[in-house]
Amino acid sequence: MRRAQRLRHRQEFAAVYRRGRPYRSDLLALRALRTGHEPSRFGFAVRQALGNAVVRNRVKRRLREAVRSLPVAAGWDLVLNARAGAVEAEYHQLRAEVSKLMARAGVLEDGKGTAG
Repeated sequence: MRRAQRLRHRQEFAAVYRRGRPYRSDLLALRALRTGHEPSRFGFAVRQALGNAVVRNRVKRRLREAVRSLPVAAGWDLVLNARAGAVEAEYHQLRAEVSKLMARAGVLEDGKGTAG
């Protein structure tokens, strides 16, 4: 994922948490905020309580790959939070959950609906 596609600063995450619309599933929580930035930017968060650094980084790598494989429309800031079940979930389960949440949020290029 290119640097331009990442949320990197605390203020960027805070804006998405404060003004973004939430979407939840058993494995993940998504916050979506329409910003107009080109391209869309992504942040990934995994709480320390879910495991050590190796486990948390594995979950983030899987989430990044799942997002990379989806056709996300431009103009969104998105934050994906891993919930407890995400640690044990297989990649295909995470990808299906990411796809379902993003479709509900209306951020996919062929998606319906809007958020934010």
